[in-house]
Amino acid sequence: MSSSSTAVEPEQPSVLETPRFSLRQRILLWLIGWANYLAISLIGPTLRYSISWEEPPSPPDATYEKRVIYSFWHRAVFASAWLWRRTGIAVMVSRSFDGEYIARTIEKLGFVAVRGSSSRGGAQALLGLKSQLEQGNLVAFTIDGPRGPKYVAKPGPVLLSRASAFPMAAFYVALSHAWVLNTWDALLIPKPFSKALVRFSAKVQVPADADDAQMAEFHRQLQAALERVTRFAEEHVARVGAPEFPIIKN
Repeated sequence: MSSSSTAVEPEQPSVLETPRFSLRQRILLWLIGWANYLAISLIGPTLRYSISWEEPPSPPDATYEKRVIYSFWHRAVFASAWLWRRTGIAVMVSRSFDGEYIARTIEKLGFVAVRGSSSRGGAQALLGLKSQLEQGNLVAFTIDGPRGPKYVAKPGPVLLSRASAFPMAAFYVALSHAWVLNTWDALLIPKPFSKALVRFSAKVQVPADADDAQMAEFHRQLQAALERVTRFAEEHVARVGAPEFPIIKN
């Protein structure tokens, strides 16, 4: 008599589920998460923000547009997290230890952490972000994370734009005065009372039927948009407070 069995695939972790870590790592994550949250909460209210757009936003006084897939460099997390706290924006973060302390920090500030990266759980995370978009939530990528290389955009937003029918755009937050950490991303920690200039790129929609060559071109356009808004923000941040760059309510 013979018997047969059907292989069952292991259940994949939810993109919203916290990864498993050792006791030591959990203690460190608790400490780092709260330290980051307190630092952002103390410095954030002192910052003076202005927002600039390549194309007019809707509504005209928006601090961001909804139903858009945003990308920004990893180094701008601190100033971005304070400006858009309590907005429910969904952000893809790595399932690594480094990604987890970022996830715990931004969750305390009212963001939704969708766990995954280009190397671990990327496809599942993209589905999670697509679901967030369909629910009417905004999504964002720290586009050169989780480990770089710095200033090199990964293709996730291009893939998500094609799959979701939502446009993508880039932004950057430049700071007039900041501490630059000796990390792979040269993370910016704003000095209290610094000026912060946010620059948004124009939106780009990736067609649902885009082929490989077109996808590569849209990826190139995303990289160019990130470089363009970074250059503009860094060149003009000292003028925050001038008539063309009015300070917004923080």
